[in-house]
Amino acid sequence: MKVLFMGTPEFAVNTLESIIQEGHEVIGVVTQPDKVKGRGGKVSYPAVKEAALTHNLNIYQPVKVRDSRFLQIIRELEPEVIVVAAFGQILPKELLDIPPYGCINVHASLLPKYRGAAPIQAAIINGEKETGVTIMYMDVKLDTGDMILWESIPISEDETGGSLHDKLASLGAKLLVKALRQLENNTAERTPQDDSKATYVGMLNKEMGNIDFTQSALSIERLIRGLNPWPSAYTKLNGKTLKLWKAKVIDISDTGQPGEIIEVTKDAITVMTGKGGLVIQELQLEGKKRLTCDAFLRGYPIEKGVVLG
Repeated sequence: MKVLFMGTPEFAVNTLESIIQEGHEVIGVVTQPDKVKGRGGKVSYPAVKEAALTHNLNIYQPVKVRDSRFLQIIRELEPEVIVVAAFGQILPKELLDIPPYGCINVHASLLPKYRGAAPIQAAIINGEKETGVTIMYMDVKLDTGDMILWESIPISEDETGGSLHDKLASLGAKLLVKALRQLENNTAERTPQDDSKATYVGMLNKEMGNIDFTQSALSIERLIRGLNPWPSAYTKLNGKTLKLWKAKVIDISDTGQPGEIIEVTKDAITVMTGKGGLVIQELQLEGKKRLTCDAFLRGYPIEKGVVLG
């Protein structure tokens, strides 16, 4: 099929590579504009652009996809289908109506649950036992289109946002090429979503990682895993940002205020929460490397009674 691919971050790269390997004709790749990072003004390419360059594909980076000149370019390309994976802009009806087989999206959740921008992290933070990928037809609303295929995977007890991202990126690529075969064979089904069961999640931001120790240890531990590697969960220690990368939950009878360090051993720091204790296992002080707790304590001793936050 003549495929126009639209995607931006690392999550979308697996899907693009699978489309190419399957033998489809990728007539163009649309991704977000390059970004300038750091004081040196270094230009950073989206991950999808990096992948597209290795295959010598035509690349388009419109500031807004609803721009009339860009839409005309797409009409002239005459794609049979548009595949979207974590692109980052809402597609207008004018664009959705161009390909005869429609626009299909790789979404990293079991729709209709977790529509929106951060379904991978939300599944971990909310304590879901499973999640998955849905391949769906796109419409003008956010993640509301009819579903073609979906598949679930379990969420392990030590799952992080990063590890789950990689699993779902691989699964999404596999399901997408299967959906393209069904489109070609006219066997793709349309299953409407149950809107009454829909939930929405917004974009990730750094403020989400600010730990509230009045919450339960279980909720905080899920937050730590869900926001690993970005934007990360953090608190304050003596005025400096302290990122928490790994922790476990314990039942304790100790009393103390939320955020108070109630025990320090040679390899662990236990913090009081709104319910239960949080044992910190990996952490990173502002300006320092990420360390196991025992390595951290050798260079930065902490006493019982210190309050984080």
